[in-house]
Amino acid sequence: MKNDNNLHIAVIGSGGAAMAAALKATERGARVTLIERGTVGGTCVNVGCVPSKIMIRAAHVAHLRKESPFDAGISAEAPQVDRAKLLQQQQARVEELRDTKYEKILREHKDITVLNGEARFVDTNSLVVTLAEGGKKPVHFDRAFIGTGARPAEPPITGLADTPYLTSTSALALDTVPKRLIVIGAGFVALELAQAFARLGSKVTVLARSRVLSSEDPTIGEAIEAAFKREGIEVLRQTTPSNVDYSDNEFIVETPAGTLRADQLLVATGRTPNTEALNLASIGVETSRGAIQVDEHLQTTVTGIYAAGDCTNQPQFVYVAAAGGSRAAVNMTGGEAKLDLTAMPGVMFTDPQVATVGLSEAEAVARGYSVDTRLLDLENVPRALVNFDTQGFIKMVAEHNSGRLLGVQIVAAEGGEIIQTAVMALRAGLTVQEIGDDLFPYLTMVEGLKLCAQTFTKDVKQLSCCAG
Repeated sequence: MKNDNNLHIAVIGSGGAAMAAALKATERGARVTLIERGTVGGTCVNVGCVPSKIMIRAAHVAHLRKESPFDAGISAEAPQVDRAKLLQQQQARVEELRDTKYEKILREHKDITVLNGEARFVDTNSLVVTLAEGGKKPVHFDRAFIGTGARPAEPPITGLADTPYLTSTSALALDTVPKRLIVIGAGFVALELAQAFARLGSKVTVLARSRVLSSEDPTIGEAIEAAFKREGIEVLRQTTPSNVDYSDNEFIVETPAGTLRADQLLVATGRTPNTEALNLASIGVETSRGAIQVDEHLQTTVTGIYAAGDCTNQPQFVYVAAAGGSRAAVNMTGGEAKLDLTAMPGVMFTDPQVATVGLSEAEAVARGYSVDTRLLDLENVPRALVNFDTQGFIKMVAEHNSGRLLGVQIVAAEGGEIIQTAVMALRAGLTVQEIGDDLFPYLTMVEGLKLCAQTFTKDVKQLSCCAG
């Protein structure tokens, strides 16, 4: 329902959450003043999803030219990697998408006014913008939306701050491939970049504080660690550096495993919300470690002020940010919308990919469910067999009595493409019996979901091809 009250909404930021909020708000009749202190477009298009996936894809192609399951019949040769030219191609696409999906939309939108500068709240209905061009401009608003995102965090390691270490942002902008790379961190971002650099030619060592992907089902981390080992990527568990030094163009990292040396050091141990300059505490907006606390309607602890995305306590995925921004705009303009994260997919773009939705086995048990689980190795999936790539698995978690699907964890080359089917099954409340009885196209990876569901009641190894 469109709002005709001509509300004025201040939107701080211009990334996935902020743009979604601004566009939905104007669609519902509001006027928007959008404030951006840096580059329009936020993390995803500029220094996150888009450039990282381009780099990962290029590294995948390099890897296949060097080694593939079909080397017996197709000649393989280590490629020459020109990182500077790859970077030019990467950044050209980034600039194209930034202009098409962000800058052009803002330039041409009659109901959005853009201010380049840094916003700071004065009270619950006004803020002041320190303009990039000089001077200050007050902005009075009826509602405000905060979508300021996050930045790479700096862990408290002695000496680290005094070295020219890489973050995910600067690593993606490197125009050379380091001979030796140490990666501190073992989450999604750290592992994606670690494998990409390894495939482009770096000798990579990953330092995990506990284990790889410690917040996921342990079988996932084990599978990824095994995949990394096959590619010559060293993973050191329970390894937190005690000191970092930089001398003669070399990083010296002291760890429980001994002294490690590298040409570059990438630190990817999490992200810090960009909220410290907003003066939130003085107007009553509650934060925890900098993250803005929002309710299911995306409202902060102050009526009329909303937030979404990486600056909040929500999961840090751009599609969550955009969905949150859109729903916040509905609520700011008189509607009522909630952000339901019960069927939220997560994908890590390593090879094999990691894709999850819903509850892991441990999470389901912790919530009091009596569960049944099945883990199907990809050697039982026909498409994986004909691809000669059977590393990985599909795991399903179901409620014991009803058979209702509770969660899916996938490690597979196309895991990110498979998971949305599981998302829809979970949201629809399907049982594993219903999934197993459904029609799936033969010789697709997504057929693995059907086969995994069938293992709750039968031995799929005894089925003929495409048996229903």
